[in-house]
Amino acid sequence: MTSQPIVYLNGKFLPQDQAFVPVMDRGFVFGDGVYEVIPVYGGRLFRLEEHLQRLDNSLSGIRLSNPYGHRQWAEVLNELVAKNGGGNQSLYLQLTRGHAPRDHAFPTDTPPTVFATTSALKPVPEETLKNGIKAITLEDIRWRYCHIKAIALLPNILLRQQAVDAGAQEAILVRDGQVTEGSASNLFIVHHGVIKTPPKSSYLLPGITRDLVLELAVSAGLAAQEAQITPEELSRAEEIWVSSSTKEVLPVTCLDGQAVGSGKPGPVWAQMRQCYQAYKEKLIAGEAE
Repeated sequence: MTSQPIVYLNGKFLPQDQAFVPVMDRGFVFGDGVYEVIPVYGGRLFRLEEHLQRLDNSLSGIRLSNPYGHRQWAEVLNELVAKNGGGNQSLYLQLTRGHAPRDHAFPTDTPPTVFATTSALKPVPEETLKNGIKAITLEDIRWRYCHIKAIALLPNILLRQQAVDAGAQEAILVRDGQVTEGSASNLFIVHHGVIKTPPKSSYLLPGITRDLVLELAVSAGLAAQEAQITPEELSRAEEIWVSSSTKEVLPVTCLDGQAVGSGKPGPVWAQMRQCYQAYKEKLIAGEAE
């Protein structure tokens, strides 16, 4: 990464300290926008096509047209990564409905605000890989359209802070008697040797890393399925994992103050981590996307 990050804003690459957005931007005033986070390994964007398809879906969900096609997005984002030195990065892109006089109704003929930036992608600490993380269960207080990757994340923030206040790193959410996902992650359990994750719905984000974990499980011959998970099943799980673009797949070894399994990262997670790291090496070598 360069000392002064380069960002992309509305068609221009410029130093971060020179990038400004009008105060009446609807992203600032209403949280009216969507975003994506894409990890970069060895200068290569991780599953870019899948991330761009999810961006399309989120934009469609809020009735905002995508100003760029996938090829143009690829050109812009790859150039941004290169301008910031390549290597391992976390790329954040955001689109809002643009700036206009404050009115809940959509403005007409207002171009969207397009912003992208990168930061150094920090590796998961060895302590976390050795001992796992703590999580607590909380009621899912978010809205009904969690499949849209919206920038209005206040409920997620409140839930995550509640976990932090309890000495945990993540909150695992429960809605109507079913476990959905984490406040900033997707969820997996291992139950009777089978990897399970809740099926996609409007109540959880269709995670790109989540989908890859399922693909890798199949390739490795591991039993895996999408299925509803109850809080009782969660509490009895042999292993619990959470996944996200920047944290990859983390083992949860303590849930609500009780040890998960042996209280250490489990053997199925260890195998999945090995598969995931092998996939990353292929990506860096240009043998995967």
